[in-house]
Amino acid sequence: MSYLEKVRTQNPLVHNITNWVVTNFTANGLLALGASPIMAYAHEEVADVARISGAVSLNMGTLDESVVQSIILAGKSANASGVPVVFDPVGSGATPYRSASAQRILQEVKLTVLRGNVAEVADVAGERWSIKGVDAGEGEGDVTSLAVRAAKKLGCIVVITGKDDIITDGETTNVVSNGHPILTKVTGTGCLLSSVIAAFLAVAGSAQLEAITEALAFYGVAAELAYATTEGRGPGSFQVELLNQLALLTPDLLAQKAVTRQLA
Repeated sequence: MSYLEKVRTQNPLVHNITNWVVTNFTANGLLALGASPIMAYAHEEVADVARISGAVSLNMGTLDESVVQSIILAGKSANASGVPVVFDPVGSGATPYRSASAQRILQEVKLTVLRGNVAEVADVAGERWSIKGVDAGEGEGDVTSLAVRAAKKLGCIVVITGKDDIITDGETTNVVSNGHPILTKVTGTGCLLSSVIAAFLAVAGSAQLEAITEALAFYGVAAELAYATTEGRGPGSFQVELLNQLALLTPDLLAQKAVTRQLA
């Protein structure tokens, strides 16, 4: 059984602490996929929600002290309960506060997956790479090597998304080449992807790298199909159709269209 089938069969609860810009889109995307989203932020309950979830997706897109504390409380509870944790360090490196907040979270929470663009991952890992706002900056260097170094340094799976998506645990590295550039024209597509990864992790068991690779291929193929359906109608139509394709994409079609490889 594919991990996509497992998600749709098991309907895992995914706890999201995400930014207010994308909350609705993220919840609808997870529902379309077949997962069960919950958005809980209050310090009084985040630990309890994380404990009963299949996975936790932590996102610092709209950042303040309360959010940082919620992320840490949820992350530590998930760690104590063996619940996978995905961290999306949105905009890390854009301001000193964002960088410092990401480092504080890393000190307190054991990550299962760090998911970001190359500039964000570089900043979290303490390497230099250009960044502007919360979008990927142009930089020099080998993205795959950066991902491997970050995975070894941080002790987690690192996912760097871009034209090609890199997934590595520091030893084994997979590449996914699905997706479409229009994803960069709709806010929240990366944030939703982090939560989709969490949903797949919730049903992955010990095969985490394999499940994450399938999650990225699934999301990329859904984006390709959504663009093909709405070509010429713009990002608004694409966003709605992406939700449709997250629900409609079958395991068989995913297997046909996924473009993945493992690096030697």
